[in-house]
Amino acid sequence: MEQPKISLDLILANIASEAEKAQETVTKASEVLLGPLESNLAMTPYDVVYEEDRVKLKHYRTPGEITMKTPLLVTYALINRETMLDLQPDRSVVQTFLNSGVDLYMIDWGYPTRKDRFLTIDDHVNGYMDNIVEFIREETGAPKINLMGICMGGTFCVIYSALHPEKIKNLITTVTPTNFDTDKGLLHIWMRAIDTDKMINAFGNLPGDVMNIGFLLLNPARLMIDKYVGFFENMGSKSFVENFVRMEKWIFDSPDVPGETFRQFASDFYKKNLLIQNKLEIGGRHVDLKNITMPLLNFYGMYDHLVPPEACGMLTKCVGSTDTEDITLDTGHIGIYVSSKCQREFAPKIVRWLRERDGEAKFPAAYTVDTAATAQPVMDALAVAAGKADEKDKAGPRPRAKRVARASGRKQSAAKRQTVKPSLTQIIQDTI
Repeated sequence: MEQPKISLDLILANIASEAEKAQETVTKASEVLLGPLESNLAMTPYDVVYEEDRVKLKHYRTPGEITMKTPLLVTYALINRETMLDLQPDRSVVQTFLNSGVDLYMIDWGYPTRKDRFLTIDDHVNGYMDNIVEFIREETGAPKINLMGICMGGTFCVIYSALHPEKIKNLITTVTPTNFDTDKGLLHIWMRAIDTDKMINAFGNLPGDVMNIGFLLLNPARLMIDKYVGFFENMGSKSFVENFVRMEKWIFDSPDVPGETFRQFASDFYKKNLLIQNKLEIGGRHVDLKNITMPLLNFYGMYDHLVPPEACGMLTKCVGSTDTEDITLDTGHIGIYVSSKCQREFAPKIVRWLRERDGEAKFPAAYTVDTAATAQPVMDALAVAAGKADEKDKAGPRPRAKRVARASGRKQSAAKRQTVKPSLTQIIQDTI
């Protein structure tokens, strides 16, 4: 049977049409790439209220009333930056929390230097984290706080909650590795085979650039080819280009990891899998997961190539809490925080879950203030809660007074912390 032939006119018409489309794409791309781009990230206002060495504590400014009784502390991983949770206003976990009335704090681990090489997991968990938790409890008057951890930061939160259960009311873990005895992720195979001693002896701290190369090699076709092909196909869309640039800025903003912390994490977790077996010791103390008796919400991604479901799903079965919940989302390691679908499921679910266990806003009688400037917002909030505030005061929140506690030393007690009160000049500048 003779095969039908394609008309030469049809072929030429198709070539002309494709050439015209290509010309339009190039023109639009030129306008986008040569024009102004909004690529800033982490633009939600906050105050740095506590500093210790390289570590800072962010306290975000709630746009309305705080309706969640217990403050929430978010602990990010030492790898990459916490700005992932606030990439842009319409895809911001931070904004969702604030708009829901959460009193939100977040740890900024900063950028380690050579002097941080010998810091261990104990220094981060029982040092920095414990000092920050004590600071928040002292500032807010809350006997316990809500704690949320992300990736390696979630592992730190699990350890902290097991060692200090009396300070944590609710625990939330997201893409948090706790079971390292799996071959589902290439990262787990590599980490068990890697000679961490040679790496740390050579570099001191593990360089962020070395980690970035490793992460790219975990999925080279997707992360080094397909991603940029997608960019060229969509570079005529300004919103796509802006989001792409934001993500690239975040990916390659990679602090080093303190050498001894990395060495210990690779040995005790990836190679020995001590945490999930209840054999881990931190700072000479046994980390018993049965001590985690507070409510636990555990998120992970079905298609996460860094922390696969097999690395996350065992936690709720090993803790002592009877109030646990696992939630699996159809996404990867980063999509759980930035994809539009997960934005509708992830943060709102956390807010609902916390509210069911937390109650409404309550300002403790022991709440202390240092100046009339800081006392007024508290009095206004109490008046609103009692239904006595006038319409003018309800119109919007007053600016929060900036108070920064600076600490030196790894485990400084709360009694020794110094609160830096703003000078008259600073008060005037902040007001302006």
